[in-house]
Amino acid sequence: MTDTTNTQTDGATPPKAPIKNLREGIELLKQHSGQFVSTSTEVDPQAELAGVYRKVGAGGTVTRPTQVGPAMLFENVKGYDIPVIVGVLASRKRIAMLMGADEKHLGRHMLGAMQHAKDPVFVDEAPCQEQVHLASDPDFDIRSLLPAPTNTPEDAGPYFCMAVLRGTDPETGKHDVTIHRLCVQDRDEISVFMQTGRHIGMMYEKYDAMDKPMPITISMGISPVEYMAISFEPPSTPYGFDELEFAGGLQGSPVELVKAKTVEEYAIASAEIVIEGEILPKRRVAEDQNTGTGFAMPEFPGYDGTANPSLPIIKVKAVTTRTNPILQTLVGPGEEHVSLAGIPTEGSLVQALDDALPGLVTNVYSHSAGGGKYLGILQIHKRDHNDQGRERQAAIVAFGAFPEMKHIILVDDDVDIFDTDDVLWAMTTRFQAERSVVPIPGVRCHPLDPSADPDFLWTNFDHGISTKVIFDCTVPWELRDRFIRAPFQDVDVTRFLPDWTGD
Repeated sequence: MTDTTNTQTDGATPPKAPIKNLREGIELLKQHSGQFVSTSTEVDPQAELAGVYRKVGAGGTVTRPTQVGPAMLFENVKGYDIPVIVGVLASRKRIAMLMGADEKHLGRHMLGAMQHAKDPVFVDEAPCQEQVHLASDPDFDIRSLLPAPTNTPEDAGPYFCMAVLRGTDPETGKHDVTIHRLCVQDRDEISVFMQTGRHIGMMYEKYDAMDKPMPITISMGISPVEYMAISFEPPSTPYGFDELEFAGGLQGSPVELVKAKTVEEYAIASAEIVIEGEILPKRRVAEDQNTGTGFAMPEFPGYDGTANPSLPIIKVKAVTTRTNPILQTLVGPGEEHVSLAGIPTEGSLVQALDDALPGLVTNVYSHSAGGGKYLGILQIHKRDHNDQGRERQAAIVAFGAFPEMKHIILVDDDVDIFDTDDVLWAMTTRFQAERSVVPIPGVRCHPLDPSADPDFLWTNFDHGISTKVIFDCTVPWELRDRFIRAPFQDVDVTRFLPDWTGD
């Protein structure tokens, strides 16, 4: 069995990302076959756009047929002059390309970059403010200004799905950036969903308690590298840590911020589009108040989310954009969400596992079938008999570090954790349910798992309670010599097929 440890967290400076904004990212993707496509055919942003991309490249937990495919630019969006791009981050290979990293060690690469965080810098002028649209203008209407898509005909309304909110704690002055789902409700109103524990939500609770509006900026169409950094969660990024510092470490240069035109907050200078506004205190609306569908939008487990009956409102003050801006979106349960949720999860798990059990876990994959949150595969390197049993300790550490994780599959280091066939092979030939399944009942998991409910299992005494499970597909140390894979000869295939790449 082979040790596949990557040591990017040893303090060495990580490779510098080759791009710094969305447009540079698009140009890079155009240079690589199969990574970018565009169409000039008119598309309706209401359900049709997502319906097209579902088949082209959404992947993830999207209803089949789907696949992991290229990023796609819709140049001609019905009713709008603004094109829409989707799927920029819907592929590990594409993300590795955009970050200048090894696609099988993205979590470790990002964790290494955290050691080289750089404070954001402030600029007086920025591309994101080349065009300014004030909500005080009587003709202002965000519904006709920006082509917010819907994923399905049942969505509560049009959504901004790649919306990075930046806010400031009113007591400490600390800043944070977080991605939230935003549903357009009126000409200058947007509802915001903030799951319990999210840092922007914790800041808003303080403003709400003081009965004061919270200044906010919403940056969209930012650097893919910045999106990945912003998606990191605790414990790697505790409350008060500004993920834009981390983005600077990944980029190799500080993120630039610019003062908003109408609120006391800063926006990401390179963004394609920025919405400025305030989250109002005390006011709440039903997410589907305009449609009554009962649904929000498709969430990462693959099901339509329930419309929230009571969400805060962002009162829009202005929209600023680049000249000829591009709106960036995603397909809710697709591979793009897996990337944004799963790769940072891998980084957090690597950090916790390296600290607790150094050298035991050589790699981690937050599998797309779990939306990047529910299913983790840990590659285990047992060094001697003392490591027997520590593989299960590793699973417990992973559950503790990332409580939303539901299932952990443990495999030996001769198994490719990114090849599901290989993982299932290990489960078939190195697994006996009687000794290999370790259930942990009655644990808080994630509220979007529809099976985590008393109606599904009566012992789940509350919604969001689940049975976490360890699937131990590793070979017992004392039997290791009986589980050696067939030893094929290692040859250079390019001698026979000069154009062979192995893809």
